[in-house]
Amino acid sequence: MVAVSANTRVETLATSGIHQIPKEYIRPQHELKTITNIFHEHNDQQAPQLPTIDLNHIHSHDPKTRQRCRDELTKAATEWGVMHLVSHGISGDLIGRVKASGESFFDQPVEEKEKYCNDIASGKIQGYGSKLANNACGQLEWEDYFFHLVFPEEKRDLTIWPTKPDDYIPATTEYAKQLRALATKILSVLSLGLGLEEDRLEKEVGGMEELLLQLKINYYPKCPQPELALGVEAHTDVSALTFILHNMVPGLQLFYGGRWVTAKCVPDSIILHIGDTIEILSNGKYKSILHRGLVNKEKVRISWAVFCEPPKEKIILKPLPETVSEEEPPLFPPRTFHQHMEHKLFRKNNDAVDPK
Repeated sequence: MVAVSANTRVETLATSGIHQIPKEYIRPQHELKTITNIFHEHNDQQAPQLPTIDLNHIHSHDPKTRQRCRDELTKAATEWGVMHLVSHGISGDLIGRVKASGESFFDQPVEEKEKYCNDIASGKIQGYGSKLANNACGQLEWEDYFFHLVFPEEKRDLTIWPTKPDDYIPATTEYAKQLRALATKILSVLSLGLGLEEDRLEKEVGGMEELLLQLKINYYPKCPQPELALGVEAHTDVSALTFILHNMVPGLQLFYGGRWVTAKCVPDSIILHIGDTIEILSNGKYKSILHRGLVNKEKVRISWAVFCEPPKEKIILKPLPETVSEEEPPLFPPRTFHQHMEHKLFRKNNDAVDPK
């Protein structure tokens, strides 16, 4: 078995010619039973499929058409907590530039990428990294990543943004700006779906000044034993909303209806996840779905996840008064966003997390 040092990159392992993955990457027995071939799963026509929401009519002048679009979105948020968005208003050209610049960054030699490495121990979380074992069983995930804040612009640290390729900073900056506008549209529909004022959820998660958009480019190298590993272990997102692009290689699975369901690759779509923050504010009406990432031995998978997060300490997250009644008492205790993250980590370290 190969020994894994603290700073081993998964890409380095994957390209070293190994035929067996190190034991740190092998999942526990209860998970191994559920890990399948992602390409077989992707081709399964009988499996349930997450909704595709066409946002073309979200601001239609026809009230019925507009309402139908909004109802479809809130239904997807209520039943699934995840959906494909199409006609989302962000051009294919811009999305292509974002993907091309991210791929170019990861195409560089590992030594080049190490110039941007993070250092979690010292609190430097932005930059190039690999998953550290932060759970009780010391499990590692089959991925490297690049993580940094992309919006609001005045809070960015451009010194850790890649300067190669040239288009990385301009493309990512413009994408973040347009995604922030899309987040406002989504939050307004979700607010109306709860019977609230249109701008209520936006205010509750920090508004234009305080809601942070964090980009994580996930790089999943080819894996010699994909049936033993996970790219990302089962989790729910702590964010308010998460928007995901990917390079059209399947890997995302959702735990829905008591089983793992593979998300089909929908061209020109952005995947939207409802995060824990919105689930808490809505008192569980909108779902933050358990999901994970599978890997494969044939193709590298890359995804671009943007997490829209409320400020860590400024806001107390709890069910909004309008979502609570005698029949529907609050499902979540009041916590700051930071306390919520700590709570989830504590549960995980104590192995009390749902093992599905």
